[in-house]
Amino acid sequence: QVQLVESGGGLVQSGGFLRLSCVGSGRTFTSYGMGWFRQAPGKEREFVASIDWNGRTTKYADSVKGRFTISRDNAGNTVYLQMNTLTLDDTAVYTCAATAGLLVAASIPARWTYWGQGTQVTVSS
Repeated sequence: QVQLVESGGGLVQSGGFLRLSCVGSGRTFTSYGMGWFRQAPGKEREFVASIDWNGRTTKYADSVKGRFTISRDNAGNTVYLQMNTLTLDDTAVYTCAATAGLLVAASIPARWTYWGQGTQVTVSS
């Protein structure tokens, strides 16, 4: 059982930046792959980024590649999502996810076992 708590969302202007954090409970954090998804009103949940247990392999959605960076601090049981050059299309609820074992088909929500409550990111013009 893993509990995930996101923070760092807020209201920013287009072109601005935010850093989201996700803190996981328990002592097995280092063995879990971690990821970020987002969902806008009326839209389906969308994969954003993932990082494997040792931080050596990352994946990004094409829509955020080059602008967002996922990282993790296993000592602090935390995964981060640095979001730069934000656009209106980035407005969504961002949710942290975790799964044990190898990260395969990371973009598929059903692949992930644990989910946080989400944090709102709103980008204004």
